[in-house]
Amino acid sequence: MRFVVKLGGAGLVDPALMQQSVKAIARLAESGHQVAVVHGGGVQLTRTLEQMGHASEFKDGLRVTDATTRDVALMVFAGGVNKRLVAAFAQAGQPAMGMCGGDGMQFRARKKRMEQDLGFVGEIAAHDARWMEAIWSLQGIPVFAPVALGFDGEYYNVNADEMAAACARCVKADALVYLTDVPGVRGADGTVMRWLSIDQIAELTRTAVVSGGMLPKLGACREALLHGVKRVRILPATAAAVLPELCSARIAEGTEVMVA
Repeated sequence: MRFVVKLGGAGLVDPALMQQSVKAIARLAESGHQVAVVHGGGVQLTRTLEQMGHASEFKDGLRVTDATTRDVALMVFAGGVNKRLVAAFAQAGQPAMGMCGGDGMQFRARKKRMEQDLGFVGEIAAHDARWMEAIWSLQGIPVFAPVALGFDGEYYNVNADEMAAACARCVKADALVYLTDVPGVRGADGTVMRWLSIDQIAELTRTAVVSGGMLPKLGACREALLHGVKRVRILPATAAAVLPELCSARIAEGTEVMVA
């Protein structure tokens, strides 16, 4: 089976949690599954920008990205975060190839058009699975930083949740899993929704039950399911150990997002 796993938040900051997540993903690969990883790194980017005296601004869960922020994002995401994650896989005995979307022109971006100009924020407009297929043929794991190359030659900051969905669509993934800081999607009563249909997403957004970073995440879930990805699950990173059993056993953790 083909899995795309998005790793972010505490799973990239807490060394123990990163190790737990990496080991679970490595077990998937060792079991013969083809796995691609897309990571975030927003906490690290915000921290680096603060150290530079550069403020961060967000709109509907997306980071407003001027030229300075874009350049720092490229350094933080495709540099430090990506290479530390590759090193964690090596420590787990699993070879991984760290890249950003611009490498091999695997993911091409266009500027994201919104009511407010977000600067160098992009969305995936084209993709090419050949490099991932090559890495899988050598039993490796491709690990992507959420930066893609535009057709104008500029790099664009791409929301990692959206990039993970695009990656899953690109390789026709059997499952897309978001390892997150939260136990799942909470409904109006505050409890975790074990199942969530894409028809419910608009209502949760309209009533502000979900907001911030969950908005692009649920939008990405919807797009993945509507474009052929078979399963999408939002799973707390603290439960990453269940990842290898996701498609073979009943899992009570997280939220399963479904077409209907």
